[in-house]
Amino acid sequence: MEHLSEKRKLTIMMAIIAAMFFSAINQTIVSTAMPRIISALNGMDYYTWVITIYMLTSTIATVLVGKLSDIYGRKPFILGGIVLFVIGALMTGFSEDIFELITYRGVQGVGAGIIMSSAFTAVGDLYSPRERGKWTGIMMAVFGFSSIIGPTLGGWIVDHMDWEWVFWIFLPLGVVAFIMILALFPKVPRKQSESIDYLGSLFITLAIVPLLLAFSWAGKDYEWGSPEILLLFAASVISAVIFLVVETKVKSPILPLPILRNRIVTLSNLIGFLMNAGMMGALIYLPFFIQGVKGIAPTYSGYVTMPMSISMVVISAVTGRLITKTGKYKRFALLGTLLMIAGMLIMAYMTTIWVAVIAMVVFGLGLGLGMPVFSLTVQNAVKPTELGVATASSQLFRNLGGTIGISVMGTIMSTSLASNMKEKMAGAEASADLSKLDPEVAKQLSLLQDPTVLLDQPKLELLHQSLPEQIQPIFTGILETLRSALSASLTTVFLAGTALLVVAVILVVFLEEIPLRTSNKMPETTAGAPKDKEEHDPAGKPALG
Repeated sequence: MEHLSEKRKLTIMMAIIAAMFFSAINQTIVSTAMPRIISALNGMDYYTWVITIYMLTSTIATVLVGKLSDIYGRKPFILGGIVLFVIGALMTGFSEDIFELITYRGVQGVGAGIIMSSAFTAVGDLYSPRERGKWTGIMMAVFGFSSIIGPTLGGWIVDHMDWEWVFWIFLPLGVVAFIMILALFPKVPRKQSESIDYLGSLFITLAIVPLLLAFSWAGKDYEWGSPEILLLFAASVISAVIFLVVETKVKSPILPLPILRNRIVTLSNLIGFLMNAGMMGALIYLPFFIQGVKGIAPTYSGYVTMPMSISMVVISAVTGRLITKTGKYKRFALLGTLLMIAGMLIMAYMTTIWVAVIAMVVFGLGLGLGMPVFSLTVQNAVKPTELGVATASSQLFRNLGGTIGISVMGTIMSTSLASNMKEKMAGAEASADLSKLDPEVAKQLSLLQDPTVLLDQPKLELLHQSLPEQIQPIFTGILETLRSALSASLTTVFLAGTALLVVAVILVVFLEEIPLRTSNKMPETTAGAPKDKEEHDPAGKPALG
């Protein structure tokens, strides 16, 4: 599709960005509204399933659509993704119980996975690798922008309107994006020689679903060594082995294994995995510091994380343009990961809200510099006929990184907190000598054994007011000890995130930088192997063409 006029390509990109924003804003707008929605549907026991089902269906859809879009073209899939997402969003608003909500969120997840996979791949169809840098940066900025306005808008809607409008308010945007892509996006004929790898699709699904469920439930719903978690891991490993065997036998594999033998693709995917794990650790556990340690209300907690999104939006757009201008990407990846490490280290030792804001700005700058790079490096290293499956592999590793990172850091958090609580609270209770207090008062103070009480400020304030005046100093002392234990545990979590990002930096150092092509034409060999003669100048240096 490189032959299209610049005006036509620009219009198509506006339609793709509208579809992406429609999907992204519907994810971020739900975050602050979900507690109210769950409460309205009396579904607190199944709260995690609302998040888990979306993650599962979007991840599976992303992987499966990659290869299929290489066969059938991107247009039918991005249109189908929008339709599924619109139906899912519309029906979610009509949910009458938690089970309907979970089902329709699953439909939304399928639509979101298809949209994201098709949208990033479509950029590769429209533009050469050199030109993609600009658009990749803009698309990352769209994600950042949605994360700025989504949570605030979601909170406002549930405060002033019926919760259903959280899902309905942007439906017209989905319809507009559908019409634009239907009218403007070129149709690509099916590759008649390609067959569909049904067996590979089945076993990659059976490998991913138990893996994601195991990491989602381990440490929370089940112990890591419980039979349930071990069976899930075993099922995932067995399915993965069968999948690899199938992919070596079928004519048109859903995930061609030679792609994973490409050094640039493999390193880029591993770096994306680690960066996403670090990013999710920052986003999930920073509110524990803001609300739990510093006692800031949830309403204002979002304002502390907002600088990260703002800095990411600005820098990712600028980074994309610089990559297109220079044709270089490794320097941005290296600087970005180093800034993410700096931001995470600041988080590990922050003591005030202003230091947390600085950490968010630095971390956001790192994300803006690094995140646009790795989809681009993967697409630049493979043949145009493999764009869909290569892009899908990149997004798969990022999704896995986020899920696994949250789970592992959650385990680190709970283990460290238990240790710190035992050590610090023993001293606090000894000094308070709770055994000499009235049994009812001692029972009330024992509620402070649960660190989650720090995140429920109305309950904490109610407990404070219910205690006799002479007990107030004891309450304050135990509370400060509890906050100290939580702060020490968060330091451990952020240092673990820093370690992940250090590994990412080392991998970036070994990432080969090949020139970004100015055309979608690909030499016969891929990265890491000698190029065709036409791809070199007389001095033997790679050319950009």
